[in-house]
Amino acid sequence: MNRKRARVYYSGRVQGVGFRYTVKSVANGFEVAGAVRNLPDGRVELVAEGLKEEILAFLDAIRESGMEHFIEHEDLSWSEARNEFRGFEIAR
Repeated sequence: MNRKRARVYYSGRVQGVGFRYTVKSVANGFEVAGAVRNLPDGRVELVAEGLKEEILAFLDAIRESGMEHFIEHEDLSWSEARNEFRGFEIAR
């Protein structure tokens, strides 16, 4: 298994619209682990680990969940999984 780690910074109107809660709910349908959190600059950071194809499907499902019109930009980067997450959570 070649697990990957995706880090996505979402910008736009992504705070105060239920974005993190939607992401957590969508994550339940995928074999991913990670966290989502608000950043002080108004962006939302998502870190997800799993198989690359599963993460890509998860990211598509986030856009298709009704959040796409709040997202102006996504900055996605990849690295090797660190296996530091159990499940998916909203980080504070």
